[in-house]
Amino acid sequence: MIVTRFAPSPTGPLHLGHAFAAITAYQGGDDFVLRIEDIDRTRSRDAFIEAIFLDLKWLGLSWDEPVLRQSGRMTVYGGALARLQEQGLTYPCFCTRADIAREIAQAGDAPHGHEGPIYPGTCRALSPKIRQARIAAGAPYAIRLDTGRAAVLTGPLTFLEQGHRRAVDPGHSGDVVIARKDMPTSYHLSVVVDDAAQGVTLVTRGEDLLPATHVQRLLQALLGLPEPQYAHHRLILNAAGHKFSKRDAAVTLKSLREAGATPADIRARIGL
Repeated sequence: MIVTRFAPSPTGPLHLGHAFAAITAYQGGDDFVLRIEDIDRTRSRDAFIEAIFLDLKWLGLSWDEPVLRQSGRMTVYGGALARLQEQGLTYPCFCTRADIAREIAQAGDAPHGHEGPIYPGTCRALSPKIRQARIAAGAPYAIRLDTGRAAVLTGPLTFLEQGHRRAVDPGHSGDVVIARKDMPTSYHLSVVVDDAAQGVTLVTRGEDLLPATHVQRLLQALLGLPEPQYAHHRLILNAAGHKFSKRDAAVTLKSLREAGATPADIRARIGL
């Protein structure tokens, strides 16, 4: 049985791009699950969650209950983080964005990943004594995955993208952030833990997230989680060739519905 999922963040209303992603996932499997990725405490709103349910039901989608909410799973994520820490695969990073930008500038033309300039590993070589002193002093920090060390542990990996095996590049995005001082997870860590918990066997999502698959496949191997298949699809773009934004009220499903659009109109507009 193929299990797919749709995992929106409740930080704004759904738009045409979300409709395409949700319907593609819904049509791509035998079973469909919904997940609310609400670990962003500053921007997530319960009102947006209710709006997500309304929009998806209006499109004719249904899903397994209960709906998983990431905000209630911090203990689970903390356990996964602890496993990585026990393997010596993480380190605290005290760099601010300005610090990282400064070091990259001094180093010349630095490589870029899908999330921007790749972190240069500034804090990776800090001694345990220095790390403990900074933490004890209350310095803010993020927890990064040492992808080089992790790759040695796992050996070569691949992932299945639309039926084709692709090699994993563990350092594709550098030593990514997997948790923070006050948050035992990040997007990369929570998504692999939750896909496994929900039994997802096929991850359908936008092609802009294809690069994230490299580090997520690495985390799956490190945590002993099952490997899903992947199908990264085209993005729905506006007339200028840019992704839709939640701030663009003209393309939100709520606005289109109130203007008289039907679910069939939405499907026609996004080519489904």
